[in-house]
Amino acid sequence: MTDTTRARPSRRRFLAGAAATGAIASTGFVPTRFAIGGQAPVKVGILLPYSGTYASLGEAITNGMKMRIEQAGGTLGGRPVEYIAIDSEASPPQAPRHTKKLVIKDQVDFLVGPVHSGVALAMAQVVAGRDKPIMIIPNAGANALTRGQCARNIFRASFSNWQTCYPCGQVMADDGHKTVVTMTWKYAAGNEIMAAGTELFKEFGGAVIKDIRVPFPDVEFQAHLSEIAALKPDAVLAFFSGGGAIKFVKDYAAAGLKDSIPLYGPGFLTEGLTEGQGAAAEGIKTTLHYARTLDTPVNRMFLEAYKKAYNKEADVFAVQGFDTGSLLLQAIDATEGDTGADASPAMIEALSAAEVPDSPRGPWRMSEAHNPIMDIYLRQVEGGVNKILGVASRDLEDPATGCKLDT
Repeated sequence: MTDTTRARPSRRRFLAGAAATGAIASTGFVPTRFAIGGQAPVKVGILLPYSGTYASLGEAITNGMKMRIEQAGGTLGGRPVEYIAIDSEASPPQAPRHTKKLVIKDQVDFLVGPVHSGVALAMAQVVAGRDKPIMIIPNAGANALTRGQCARNIFRASFSNWQTCYPCGQVMADDGHKTVVTMTWKYAAGNEIMAAGTELFKEFGGAVIKDIRVPFPDVEFQAHLSEIAALKPDAVLAFFSGGGAIKFVKDYAAAGLKDSIPLYGPGFLTEGLTEGQGAAAEGIKTTLHYARTLDTPVNRMFLEAYKKAYNKEADVFAVQGFDTGSLLLQAIDATEGDTGADASPAMIEALSAAEVPDSPRGPWRMSEAHNPIMDIYLRQVEGGVNKILGVASRDLEDPATGCKLDT
């Protein structure tokens, strides 16, 4: 497996962070460092999907973020929080209008969103370079956001598309496969994730027979699956998410491909979806920065708290929301509750150096391009759960090609 080990928070610090999180959650302790800000609420704008195929992702992110802030006493910098949420509908054409409403009309202090990469790129056009708000991306992995289109006031709490699937190329090669067909929705995330997954595969001598692209959010897969059966690749590398991933995995098995052509992909292919996918998901290998089976004190506490709060099982999207909440707390901690334009440099500096030792995914830190540096796990569905087989790539950092934050 690829191993890019770098210095990271110690186990002692990690466990200390976990203990602190647990103490906040169990005692209701509210930090008292914040000296200014009064009672005016901190405005957190949210642009996430609450309808359509990605609705469950938007809900999980929102739940995770709010739960983290509730664990810290339900305030940011000692001030109440006002959440202003808009349904993004995963629609890039609508994104500029929604973003301008939150930024210009509502004058939010922080902007959280989105899920869809195309929406994120449109949002960044509005937000980049402003003193306010600071934008924290809880999911969308468009590579450009922390590469050529990076900005000093935009941070990511999730991943780059490249990170989620790059190690999968070596996984397929290590499993002895020589040929692969890729299949995904035809949009930025799909193209970037498939390119990352085949990058290492090609370096190990593998060949891509065909790239199949399905219009987003179409879920009619049968004709494409018939084509895969005729091509007879050694493996299929696929990316779908949400309801589309449930249908794809079930259709793949129903087409008779499951037992003859192994299926691989980024973890979104099965993350939080195995109950709906049933036996069709068994054996699928994926790479991702989280799995519910990660056996750490922090993750166990997180899973229990999330289940208690929402009567639902947490997934990677809830984790990314949770970590977004941690970044919001770190940012406003740096200014003792001040969210004025003059406070932005201090918040940006704090987030640029942010470390999250108490994340359910494991400790991670912010890169110079404002993207997480973190472990990527190899998972396989066994008994309806994504079991961790090992670390596919340690401390994986996006290349950040073309990122110049000082311009």
